[in-house]
Amino acid sequence: MERKNTFNFGYFLVAFLVIIGFQMWFTSRDVAQISYSDMINYIEKGQVQSVSISDNTIQGQFKDAINGKDYFVTYRVPQELAVDFDKYKVDVTGVPDHTLLTKILSWVLPIIIFFAIWAWFFRKFAEKQGMGLGGMMNVGKSKAKIYVERKTGVTFDDVAGANEAKTELKEVVSFLTERDKFGRLGARIPKGLLLVGPPGTGKTLIAKAVAGEADVTFFSISGSEFVEMFVGVGAARVRDLFKQAREMAPCIIFIDELDALGRARNSFGGGGNDEKEQTLNQLLVELDGFDPSAGIVILAATNRPEVLDPALTRAGRFDRQVVMDRPDREGRAAILSVHMKKVKLADAVNADEVAALTPGFSGADLANLVNEAAIFATRRDGEFVTMEDFTLAVERIVAGSERRGRLLNPDERERVAFHEMGHALAAAALPKTDPVHKISIIPRSIGALGYTMQRPTEDRFLITAGELRDRMVVLLAGRAAEDIVYGEISTGASDDLARVTDIARQYVMSFGMDPEIGQAALEQQRMQYLDGAPGMGKPKDYSDVTAREVDLAVRKMIDAAYERAKTLLSERRKDLDAGAKILLEKETITPDDFPPLVQQPLAQTRVLS
Repeated sequence: MERKNTFNFGYFLVAFLVIIGFQMWFTSRDVAQISYSDMINYIEKGQVQSVSISDNTIQGQFKDAINGKDYFVTYRVPQELAVDFDKYKVDVTGVPDHTLLTKILSWVLPIIIFFAIWAWFFRKFAEKQGMGLGGMMNVGKSKAKIYVERKTGVTFDDVAGANEAKTELKEVVSFLTERDKFGRLGARIPKGLLLVGPPGTGKTLIAKAVAGEADVTFFSISGSEFVEMFVGVGAARVRDLFKQAREMAPCIIFIDELDALGRARNSFGGGGNDEKEQTLNQLLVELDGFDPSAGIVILAATNRPEVLDPALTRAGRFDRQVVMDRPDREGRAAILSVHMKKVKLADAVNADEVAALTPGFSGADLANLVNEAAIFATRRDGEFVTMEDFTLAVERIVAGSERRGRLLNPDERERVAFHEMGHALAAAALPKTDPVHKISIIPRSIGALGYTMQRPTEDRFLITAGELRDRMVVLLAGRAAEDIVYGEISTGASDDLARVTDIARQYVMSFGMDPEIGQAALEQQRMQYLDGAPGMGKPKDYSDVTAREVDLAVRKMIDAAYERAKTLLSERRKDLDAGAKILLEKETITPDDFPPLVQQPLAQTRVLS
């Protein structure tokens, strides 16, 4: 891993000439070169104040400047001095003649100091510009951070909730430690493995765990570090990285955020894309050019697999895709158990119960949840972290922190209470919805004026058409409650309407559940781990007539759900009024405080924004 530094003699020569010129200018600025006889004449005229005599020269100072010069120098004649300095009251000192070493140091030492200062400034400038420690002289070198097992400090025991991914990656560890075993029957290990999944699911962590288990060198680099302002630098860094890897095999190369480097190429030439495409082309060449039997395995991570170039993901390059998805309830409980070891827990805290509150949470979210719960416990000066602290932490992450200083007027506060109680009563009345966990009318930092939290009894992977329609009813029940009580609606249901519309459009266009539109997928489903990624939707390939029918079907579904919600709440008007009254008194209630909310079976939150 030794880097070669390039020394540019041109810079040194320029610095040397600058210093020589500076010294010559400084010497000649106020020093007169005079003859020996002229010096004697000046002394006899009383114009010399002092002299310094060496073996070869005499240097002196005038009493008053002569011709703009304060000092003079002359070569000493090889004889006794022909002037009586005492007679003319001239101070005389002796100066030993400089040795050859002293003369050399008088020139070389300032040059070395000047060059060191220049190199220091240049290095700082290079680091500030993001060109690494080597600056411009090392722009083509790989910036891979190298870890070995003792530095990663991570094994598979530290990675919880990803059993399927660990099973696949254990084969990589076996290959690196027992290469002969895999070659016995002619099998070859995949050249590259692509870790895909949403942010925060532990892709980087499990890559470090592979290196820790195999006890091999771990090259870690981000895809964005390959590309810089200089054309050709990225390709050079790819070559350098693989060269270093071959020298240190067996090893693991880990490229984080591969989409920054491997985005699909387009047919448009020129522009800023040339550098990225050259870098990607070089990576493709390197993937084809190395022999996996040498003990080099490439791992890459991305949360945007849909934008990768097909040439990068074809067989023979990144042969396998290992999915690191959000953990299920069992996985969340395992992850929570790992993080809960770092805090002091009350005996009543159960990781499985906390996991039930957190469907859809990633590993990073769960780590943050444990930390937030510990902060809540510290804030109230508690000795242990309790289940209530975890509940408050879930609420803070899902709905934001409480804003008790945001005062609502009595009319608005009452409207929010009826709105949230409408959500809760609809959820309690419909058999295919999740049970209500908590209702609150305390404003939150994300702009919510209140929320209703529901808690599922188990993770769900399939949703029926009836369940989707029931969810729409629950979402619209807040506005329906306002309509029933006040005879008019407010802007408080904006978030509810957005979510209802999204469900209705997927019901019609993606799932093919509407009988009038038919079983046609008008909107393509893609493996996408980042919400709202632009430009990845399927272009419209249906007629304007079909588009109109879709709009009508969506409107019809929403109107039907709204009428169901109004009918349901009209039948339970007494519960609606009683529940809103209790909610206004306590601000936050659970089904224990209001029995009509008890029914069946995280936390989906109805946000009033």
